[in-house]
Amino acid sequence: MANNRRMSGKKGAQVGSGGQRRRGLEGKGPTPPAEARKGHAKQRAAAAKVRRAQGRPQQRKGGGRSTSELVVGRNPVYEALRDGVPATMLYVQQFIDNDERVREALQLAAERGNIHLMEAPRPELDRMTNGLNHQGLVLQVPPYEYAHPEDLPAAAYDKGEDPLIVALDGVTDPRNLGAVVRSVSAFGGHGVLVPERRSAGMSAGAWKSSAGAAARTPVARATNLTRALEQYKKAGITVVGLAADGEAEVGDLAALSGPVVIVVGSEGKGLSRLVGETCDHRVRIPMPGGAESLNAGVAAGVVLYEASRRRS
Repeated sequence: MANNRRMSGKKGAQVGSGGQRRRGLEGKGPTPPAEARKGHAKQRAAAAKVRRAQGRPQQRKGGGRSTSELVVGRNPVYEALRDGVPATMLYVQQFIDNDERVREALQLAAERGNIHLMEAPRPELDRMTNGLNHQGLVLQVPPYEYAHPEDLPAAAYDKGEDPLIVALDGVTDPRNLGAVVRSVSAFGGHGVLVPERRSAGMSAGAWKSSAGAAARTPVARATNLTRALEQYKKAGITVVGLAADGEAEVGDLAALSGPVVIVVGSEGKGLSRLVGETCDHRVRIPMPGGAESLNAGVAAGVVLYEASRRRS
């Protein structure tokens, strides 16, 4: 009996174990290569290579989107719709007085076909507009999709043309931005470059000033304007800055016939120091009438005309 008790205390396979201990000792086959192991650095590199082969675009650091915007009031809403400003939603106050301007705004929105109409109580519109005098009409403008700075010269080369780009340095009035976009479109340019900070963006006001040109002329946004201009220079594009004390006159600059970026500063301050130092040439616009400076839209138009004349 003692002998049996000692035997029963030994370790071993138990009844009903199903041989789990034996299977646990069996091998699981050869270790898979690093490229097939999930989470391994080589596996991630191989997956990235496949994505590139499939043509998946790489994410860029520039460009991006602006925030949505509200146009408030009967006349501003009507003018925005009339001038082709993009819109996604038109909010109309419940029990609004249906005057001529309201009827015209509703008709324009209906003709677009892609603007949703939403009826809302006055307190809701007051909340949306932070108490502004909306007069019962509020138009929602979607975020603007900015291009990447590299997209502008790429679009020119795709057409077999030398890039003609305008960069704005410190221009904060959206109407000036819209006017520049309009001039770039009129003279065959390939886009406008603006810095991300301390600059006007593509708001409803800029859209209106562009007179529809913003729909066909890209606007790119750079995190750092100086760095973007340096990248253009490395790509063989001449950077020309407009300055009242420029060394040469615009009409004498042969570089305008080739790939060029025209940099326009703010009215009054002109080009910032770093941007001015980055320019290959600093040129002036002769003004026999004695004016001290031109606004950005007019200055850009003058130089774009000269560039277009040389290229024709």
